[in-house]
Amino acid sequence: MSSTAAPATPDHLERADTAAWLAVAAGTLGALMATLDISIVNSSLPTIQGEIGASGTEGTWIATAYLVAEIIIIPLAGWLERLLGLRTLLLLAAILFTIFSMICGLSSTLTMMIIGRVGQGFTGGAMIPTAQTIIATRLPRHQQPVGTALFGATAVLGPVVGPVIGGWLTENVSWHYAFFLNLPVCAALVVLLLVGLPHNKPKLDLLREADWLGIAGLAFGLGGLTVVLEEGEREQWFSSPTIIWLTVVSAIGFLLLFAGQAAAKRPVIRLKLLLDRQFGSVVAMVTVVGMVIYGTSYVIPQFLATIAGYNSLQAGVIVLLSGVPTLMLIAITPILMRAFDIRVAVSIGMGLLALSAYMETDLTALSTGGDFVYSQLLRGTGTIFAMLFLNQAAIQSVPREQASDAAGLYNAARNLGGSLALAGVAVIQDQRLWLHSRRIEETLSANSVNVQTYVAGQSQALGSQSAALRAIEGTIQTQALTMTYIDLFWILTVGILCVSPLILFLRPLQRGRAPVAAH
Repeated sequence: MSSTAAPATPDHLERADTAAWLAVAAGTLGALMATLDISIVNSSLPTIQGEIGASGTEGTWIATAYLVAEIIIIPLAGWLERLLGLRTLLLLAAILFTIFSMICGLSSTLTMMIIGRVGQGFTGGAMIPTAQTIIATRLPRHQQPVGTALFGATAVLGPVVGPVIGGWLTENVSWHYAFFLNLPVCAALVVLLLVGLPHNKPKLDLLREADWLGIAGLAFGLGGLTVVLEEGEREQWFSSPTIIWLTVVSAIGFLLLFAGQAAAKRPVIRLKLLLDRQFGSVVAMVTVVGMVIYGTSYVIPQFLATIAGYNSLQAGVIVLLSGVPTLMLIAITPILMRAFDIRVAVSIGMGLLALSAYMETDLTALSTGGDFVYSQLLRGTGTIFAMLFLNQAAIQSVPREQASDAAGLYNAARNLGGSLALAGVAVIQDQRLWLHSRRIEETLSANSVNVQTYVAGQSQALGSQSAALRAIEGTIQTQALTMTYIDLFWILTVGILCVSPLILFLRPLQRGRAPVAAH
């Protein structure tokens, strides 16, 4: 065939059949369910913690456990797909995801809940990258932008819609149904998979070629690191033998991961891709973007619940506001990719994310959901510009045969950012709450005439001095907690600004090329 043959006209372009679109629908539904369950518990955490007997800092594990498991499984998804076949992998993932969801819904202890959430993360994480594999393999190139837009909507909307659904179910039915909801969804997913995807014979011989050092390294390294970050503050860091041993386990895990890079024919995750200037820059930026997306979807509901007195549903609606720009822009993403230079688009995205976090640094103890409206709308717009263009830059910065490895690293970095954000929230919240409380108390001298007059007035109003002192303590805690949340938003603002200069390392996207289907 001549290499100069005229391109096919639109009338003669290959078009996907019904089975292919059903497969895309199945992949998108699975990815939506997996991303939704990352944050579906955020608005309901106070209620869940109370019923299963978990403290505020322990409660962050309910969200973090899911992300940690996802981080480990996402880079493995490509290998598992080759090993089991795409349909078999997704069917197993959907069925096991349902079983672990039932475990979460029936949980009465923190341990049972975390087991269920880890299982959800492992199985749900497999459904996220395989959704884009379906788009890449079942749709012709000229129709892939439609599938990419659908997947983009799930990746961005899942974390913001989750708190609303979880909050509504908590307030109107029960938090248990935030997990039971997955049962009918998974049933529909299984039907779509059976109809839309062909069966592929498993290639069990790949077990001999697996990068077992890398797989063990991912599990021990990332798992151990996250546990250290989560539990370090509560265990007094390296004064605790548990933290010391977990640190050792994490270090050994990363050593195994690096050993796998040299020993395996095909490492489970190609870390050498990070040496590429553009790809390394993208990974650094998307890690911080992940911190913003998952960190704010966790912190904002907690602020509204503890400071403003919002219920789960009310807090979830505020988080959902960032999804409004997503719904408005996602349909025109192919146009945006043609209209904007990648450096301009990512600059707009990072700038809006930084501005949205900065706007939340002037919160007070009297702030309500209305104070988050504009910042949430800006955050949603910034997320679209940053995530869509960074996703394309990540895949186009490496050779096509390494695109799946780049996609795994990219998504793992985004989720790692979320995991670090949730772990960091627990650490910073404990430290800064204590610091701000002590600072406020230092300004209230017992010998101060003003303080004595105020206590006397409160004692008369409340009926006793002890009641007045409890009220003052409550006020101090509220003010200190508000200042702590402000610190968290400052950290996010500074973090975005620190990585934004990496935009200069990005190269323009190839003109006339369809958006790449990436994991």
